[in-house]
Parts: sequence; C-alpha cells; structure tokens
Amino acid sequence: MGEWIGVAIALVSSCLGGTAAAITRYLAGTADPVTLAILRWATGFLCVLPAAVLLRAKWPRREDWLAVAALGLAFFGVFFVLYNIAMSYTTAARASLALATLPLSTMVVGAVLGVEPLTLRKSVGVSIAVLGVAAALAYGLSAAPVGAWRGELIMAGAVLCMAFYNVLSRPFIRRSSALGFLAVGMGTGAAALIIVGLFTGSLATLRDFGTPQWIAGLYLGIAGGALAFILWVLALERASPTRVANTMTVNPIAAGLLATQLVGEPITPNLVVGLVAVFAGIWIATSEPKPA
Repeated sequence: MGEWIGVAIALVSSCLGGTAAAITRYLAGTADPVTLAILRWATGFLCVLPAAVLLRAKWPRREDWLAVAALGLAFFGVFFVLYNIAMSYTTAARASLALATLPLSTMVVGAVLGVEPLTLRKSVGVSIAVLGVAAALAYGLSAAPVGAWRGELIMAGAVLCMAFYNVLSRPFIRRSSALGFLAVGMGTGAAALIIVGLFTGSLATLRDFGTPQWIAGLYLGIAGGALAFILWVLALERASPTRVANTMTVNPIAAGLLATQLVGEPITPNLVVGLVAVFAGIWIATSEPKPA
C-alpha cells in the first residue's frame, strides 16, 4: 500500500509537469532556455524554502551537502536548460512523449548502480510504455514541426540527468527529509542559473513580458516548479525510482490537452495510440506483487 501511495503522488506531480511543458512551449517564443529555467526554479525556490522552514524540515547532513548540491545542479540546472531547448524545436506533446522514456533510463541506471534489480514484469511494463512512445513519435514525424527530431533527441539525452537524479536521490532524502533535500538542490540550481543569466544577459528578456507571460511564468514556478517537485520527492521517499519514473508517461496527456488551448497544437491519433500503450505499461510495471 505504501508504494501505491507514492505512485499516486507521482501521478499528480507528472500531470503538473505536463501542464508546465505546455506553458514552457507557450513562453518559448518570448524567452530563451536559461531565462525560462530561472523563472521556474527561482520562483519555485522562493516557495519551497519558506515551506521547509515553517514545517521544520530536516536538512541534509553536513557531509551530504556537496552531493545534494551537485544533484540539484545537474537536475534543476543542466536538465531543465536542455528541456527548454528541446521545447523550442518540437511540440509540447511530442517533447513530453520523449520525456516519457524516463522509466527505461531510470530502470537501466538503477540496475547499473545496483540500486534496484530488474524483474521480468517490470521490464515488460516499461518496455511496452517506451515502445508506445517510440511508435507514436515515428508515425507522426511527417506532421511534426521542421527539425522536431532535434528537440526529441535533446530531450532523450536530458532524460539521463533525471534518471540519475531519481536513483541517487533516495538515500539522501531518507537521511534528511523530502523538503530539506529539495530546498538545497533547487536552491543550488536556481543560484547557478541566475549567475549564468547575469553573465549572458538572459534576464533582460523579462522586461518584455506582458501580463499573460507573467501569469504563465508564475504558474510555471509555483505549480510546475515548487508543487510538482515537492510531490515528486515525496513520491521518491515512498516508492521505488522506476515506479515513480513510470508515472512520467502521463505527462504527454496533460501537456497535449493544455497545448491545444495555448498554442493550438493538435492531438493526433498516433499520440492517442502511444498513450494507450503507455497506460498499459504503467499498470504492468506497478502491479507486480511483492515476494512473501
């Protein structure tokens, strides 16, 4: 029952992440990838830090701070800059489908690092989900934006950062707390992004934002940043990395539905077929009974 609670929490987080993908796509024409990452994680950190202080979250041990900061830099810094670059090349739904390969990457990284052994049922479930994603992207390539494959390839590479984050985070979360771990990592990533933004002049683009862009940016930071990742680390605290990562396959649904309203992206039949395979994979991989 404990792991199912973690999976349920991760599903909500992944849905919020999907809406954030559509918002990112909406803002991609008015801000560069570094600015979007700063907007998301600086705002997110300003929400997470007070929550961690008020709830008296347990902070990472002194000897863990360097590793926690490095994970935060890799994820909230490197991963999300690549994520935003990918969104500038392809549609929100297709980029989110590429992101849905996260379960396979997490499963492989977990097995390589000896954290989570592979089982036949888990392998079958994740394989079905990922093959559904691959088929959906390949079948709809002719109707995709020019150069969409670049965005999907960048997203697939970025997924590797998140896979390592998922697998390596769990022991640090257990030794501290979900909020304490998240605040340190997100703060490190946000600080690094702000420094890069100051040196590259990326922050200057915020001056051109109108009211709709600021509303979208605040949603990106509060719902798609703070809330989504508070829920994500709470899920990692309660369920295995692969099962948590497998919920990422619902991300394209939320992304596609919102993107149809914001930027007029169509939901094509190939995406629907891919998502059916994705749901089947989620059920198979997360319904494996525990040994007695």
